[in-house]
Amino acid sequence: MPSKNAGKARACPLCGQPRDPEFKPFCSRGCRDRDLLNWFGEDYRVPAAQAPDGTADTDRFDEG
Repeated sequence: MPSKNAGKARACPLCGQPRDPEFKPFCSRGCRDRDLLNWFGEDYRVPAAQAPDGTADTDRFDEG
C-alpha cells in the first residue's frame, strides 16, 4: 500500500519552496542556515518538566 505522501513533492519547512536534495529537507543553503540560527538563537524550544520550585530534575542532588 503506498503512503499518503507518495507522489507529492514536499516543501521546504521554512519558505514552502520545493526541496533540493542537496539541502534536504530545505530548499537552499539559506533556509538551512536560517533554521540553524533559529536553534542557536533559542527561537525553537523543547518543553521540559520542572518541579514546582522551578528547578529541573537534573538540579536535584539530594535525591537517590
